[in-house]
Amino acid sequence: MNLPSADVATTATEPAVGTAAVASAAASTAGSGRWGALGPLGLVLAGGISVQFGAAVAVTLMPRVGALGVVALRLAVAAIVLVAVCRPKVRGYSRADWGTIVVFGVTMAAMNGLFYQSVDRIPLGTAVTLEVLGPLALSVLASRRAVNLVWAGLALGGVFLLGGGGFTSLDPVGVAFALSAGAMWATYIVFSARTGRRFPQADGLALAMVVAAVVFLPLGIIESGSKLLAPTTIALGAAVAVLSSVLPYTLELLALRRLPASTFAILMSLEPAIAATAGFLVLNQALSLTEACAITLVIAASMGAVRTQVGRGKARGLGAD
Repeated sequence: MNLPSADVATTATEPAVGTAAVASAAASTAGSGRWGALGPLGLVLAGGISVQFGAAVAVTLMPRVGALGVVALRLAVAAIVLVAVCRPKVRGYSRADWGTIVVFGVTMAAMNGLFYQSVDRIPLGTAVTLEVLGPLALSVLASRRAVNLVWAGLALGGVFLLGGGGFTSLDPVGVAFALSAGAMWATYIVFSARTGRRFPQADGLALAMVVAAVVFLPLGIIESGSKLLAPTTIALGAAVAVLSSVLPYTLELLALRRLPASTFAILMSLEPAIAATAGFLVLNQALSLTEACAITLVIAASMGAVRTQVGRGKARGLGAD
């Protein structure tokens, strides 16, 4: 399976909603003049910082409503915003179209739920580093080139360092949640592409987000109950949704108008480093030298895999001319 260039870019983003899918919807609300002065690289980095600091805020909210409650709030607010912006139609779709939406929505719910369960147990930077292995594995398998064994080796070396040779210093349940979230991230990428082909603009994304919110709300209510209705909790949950979804996708949309997808994907590979910084500044989660080296290895592997995949796509394009 070979991913289109747009999907290669998506493989390196934070688990939430896909940049490519929300682009059309955000176009009508984003003001390029307001943000354009930052430059495309600045826009991408600002979006990445927003995503990871949003995740850090989510961690501070967990003592109030738990990990499941945070996910329920984030998905619910994101669904409301996307439906309000996109105003998706619900008629005229086939059973296969709706099947894709349901699977996409359930995948998003699982991806977010697993990720927030992991950051409730292990440091944010570590969780994102482990999670990015899912898209990295998908990229390696999609390319099927020998050089990707190098990137896989680098990634495995990083994971070995991160776990101290056996993950004895990390909560094994948190590690399992992070790796499972990475698998869901890879699945999300596949169904994001399918949804984009079947639905116009960002209609499919908005509908899938509604499915994700409906799937997860009962879990959040069971865990947190009336705590979800506290004004402070709602405000923090809305802040998480805006920081982790609405704001970054608007910034990334503006950047993608002037930035090659390959460059965008490589910049997104820096997410583990940004997450580690957010964890340190907001949550006082310091990294050891070994952990920093481990994250660097995974970032290098992700960048290398993306560059290999993009280079292969360009070579095929030249060969077709």
